Amino acid sequence: MSAMLINGVELSKTIRSKVSLKTQELKNKGITPGLAVIIVGENPASQVYVRNKVKACEEVGFFSSLDKYSSDISESELLVHIEKLNLNPKIHGILVQLPLPEHINSSRVIEAIDPSKDVDGFHISSAGALVKGIPGFWPCTPFGCIKMLESINYDLKGKHAVVIGRSHIVGKPMALMLLDKNATVTICHSATVNLKAITLQADVIVAAVGKINILTKDMVKPGAVVLDVGMNRDSQGKLCGDVDFEGVSEIASYITPVPGGVGPMTITMLLQNTLDSAEKNSN
Repeated sequence: MSAMLINGVELSKTIRSKVSLKTQELKNKGITPGLAVIIVGENPASQVYVRNKVKACEEVGFFSSLDKYSSDISESELLVHIEKLNLNPKIHGILVQLPLPEHINSSRVIEAIDPSKDVDGFHISSAGALVKGIPGFWPCTPFGCIKMLESINYDLKGKHAVVIGRSHIVGKPMALMLLDKNATVTICHSATVNLKAITLQADVIVAAVGKINILTKDMVKPGAVVLDVGMNRDSQGKLCGDVDFEGVSEIASYITPVPGGVGPMTITMLLQNTLDSAEKNSN
């Protein structure tokens, strides 16, 4: 393997340490950053994610509340709970764990969150701010990817970045963030013709489609930086990403592993966004 690893676990520790220090500074002023997490139903993966988020809050000194609701809660009831959190001065960030049950309109629920507390960065106001290039909350996973590139002092100016995936949560905001850093950006997706021809031109590749081995060794030019956002299980049940890690590691200059890469950074940037919200409140 020739590629250097971008270690998300270690980078997360560094960022969380800084968040913890700033949290203590706020506490000295009488302000404790507060994050409210809402989960609806019993989705096992969601339960794990939520536990990890609450635990991370405790570790950096945040106040956190976990509101669990049964899967048969009505949309109107959920919206009432969100409005109460909007009005609660102790809460600086509100996170609704997705997916929600089918009878609840996820978009309507997300839009009900006060934009100043949208620490997930999913509100249309946050998306608009990102498009306009003005301050706002960036979605946590692509925000984490940017921090990983910064950690290796990678200058994106003039570089060709290829994003594989066009989701509202990762692909689209990732492309906009890269554009904000002066990269030339290409977005690829399920209807893209000859993906390999495009990725071979890339200086940076972000794979975010949730498909095993969407990016293989023969699709990467020597020296490219590869960020793997995928989270999959192989035939043996082992956790893996979207990238053929072993093969691509022989070609790339830097690569993120799965697990231990982008994953830890997602929750870390959630903490950063919540801290930022609390700091704005203190000013």
